[in-house]
Amino acid sequence: MANTATTYEQLRDLDAEIESIADAVGTPGELSITQRLDTIERVLFALARAQGIDPDAAS
Repeated sequence: MANTATTYEQLRDLDAEIESIADAVGTPGELSITQRLDTIERVLFALARAQGIDPDAAS
């Protein structure tokens, strides 16, 4: 159970970084919101995997 809590805490920490990642991806108007969200999702999944978290199994 502690491992599950740690995983959710890590995912929550990653989620807290979305705004700064969005800023790094580009400014509004530069890319569509769909493109920006797709890029953010790919970055978050890559970060999760780099930390040993399987984002597909966490949902």
